Amino acid sequence: MHGRVKLKSTAQQEEERRKEREKKLKVYLATREACFAKRKQGALDEDALQLTQQLLSSNPDFATLWNYRREILLHQETVREEDEVQKLYEAELAFLESCLKVNPKSYGSWHHRGWVCSRLPRPDWVRELGLCDRCLLLDDRNFHCWDYRRMVVKASAVPVDQELQFTDRLIGSNFSNYSSWHYRSTLLPLLHPQSPEVATLCPHRPSNSPTHSHRVCEEQLLKEYELVRNAFFTDPNDQSAWFYYRWLLGRAEREEMISCVYVCREGEKVVVAFSRPVKAKAVGLMLVLDGQPQEVEWVSAPPAVQHSPVWICELPPGTISDINNEHNLTVHWTETHTHRECALYTGRTESWCRDSATDQELFRCELSVEKTSVLQSELQSCTQLLELEPQNKWCLLTIILLMRALDPLGYEKETLAHFQTLKEVDLMRSCYYSDLCSKFMIENTILKMEYAEVRVFSLSHKNLSILCHLDQLLLVTHINLCSNQLIRIPPEFSMLQCLEVLEADDNVIESLEGLNNHLKLEAVSLRNNNIRLMSLLKPLASCPKLTRLDLRGNPVIQNENVQSELSELLLLVKNLVL
Repeated sequence: MHGRVKLKSTAQQEEERRKEREKKLKVYLATREACFAKRKQGALDEDALQLTQQLLSSNPDFATLWNYRREILLHQETVREEDEVQKLYEAELAFLESCLKVNPKSYGSWHHRGWVCSRLPRPDWVRELGLCDRCLLLDDRNFHCWDYRRMVVKASAVPVDQELQFTDRLIGSNFSNYSSWHYRSTLLPLLHPQSPEVATLCPHRPSNSPTHSHRVCEEQLLKEYELVRNAFFTDPNDQSAWFYYRWLLGRAEREEMISCVYVCREGEKVVVAFSRPVKAKAVGLMLVLDGQPQEVEWVSAPPAVQHSPVWICELPPGTISDINNEHNLTVHWTETHTHRECALYTGRTESWCRDSATDQELFRCELSVEKTSVLQSELQSCTQLLELEPQNKWCLLTIILLMRALDPLGYEKETLAHFQTLKEVDLMRSCYYSDLCSKFMIENTILKMEYAEVRVFSLSHKNLSILCHLDQLLLVTHINLCSNQLIRIPPEFSMLQCLEVLEADDNVIESLEGLNNHLKLEAVSLRNNNIRLMSLLKPLASCPKLTRLDLRGNPVIQNENVQSELSELLLLVKNLVL
């Protein structure tokens, strides 16, 4: 037909595109070879600069070429005047903008831009902030740009309040801006820090701690609660605001301290528990016995862990074994300039000195009346939202955390009910919720044990899937783990240095690795578990006092010659129930 453009067939178009790609590839490969040859020759001239630019324009993630380009630019600095260097790097910034248009999340481009700005004689930080604004307008989750912006802000000393206003604008336009919420969490403690006077009212870190300023004053917290509440009421299913809200509700760090010292004549050992995992040699742990420093070797529990909250040392034979002698021990933690003393009296085989879990506020902050009323108000708001959104997992989880902060024992029943709902509405994360619920139930049991002042610890029928906080059970002699969903006795179980009796019937236990070298363990009951192989029982052979073992209901007892094999493996076990 006259006057109409003849359209090419799809096959023709594909063929032309293929030929065009082949042509570009040949040019690219030839340029790459020429560039590599230049570098091999040590060439640092303008021609090499052009070759790298040609390649990086189409592939800005070629790290080797960025390295070569920096070598060239550093050489050019030595042969040019300052004004010429300024123009050279300004041209480099313009070239980098074109690279970012090809790939706005190019690692190489953003890193190189930061390097160029550090070399510029007269950097224009206002321009760089403007670039960040434009890039974040296109993609507010470009974390490369966020990292670069933080570098620019630091280098140009942009006021913190100005950056906070920047996050206000981004969050105002899009509540689902996780990066802005996160950036806000780094700015608030700088602009609105908690006053030292308030900090000393709670058992937080000491005021000279490097993380002390990471708390936000309560007045500002109230404003932040209102801001984030607006966000999750607007879109209850968006996770960004919920994560920020959990940060706002987060409690302070525990004070760094020696929480317990235990000394035992049998085995002549000293056990030290810390408020956080430490590396004994790194923190400067020193033992003084009756006024004399001791040369001892500290071993972690479990032994293979470098950072542990529990460390053990053995004294030379005869040092404290005589029950007629009295001894005074002091453990020094030189990193924090703290120490703890413990007296081993005449006639006593063991002794300890420790703070209770309730005194330390291990699992929640000590709340002021004002703070309590605020959290009660937040709990009420979240409960109202849950009535509108009964299957909102973020709301359910936040309510649990609020209840934990306010009264973990008083809200135990409600917490368990919310966990059950969470598992039903978010099946993919049901194992996570089971583990978190297990953690909270163990914390509650530890708190109850503190009030009862006993060394017998029962966690039976708690539906536990994991064991945690085992450093808090250092002094426990009898533990009941029956009727749970435990798969293994973890290595951290070695922290129970006083354990004599273990009951773990009716679980699904497959591994006993945590029962290695329990020197006081006398009786173990593992009825109705999932121990299949004889080799899995080897840890029990390292327990010198073990005399009673119940293995009824385990697959391993179906093996031929099980009685003789067990008798050979566990020579000291006289009461073997199969």
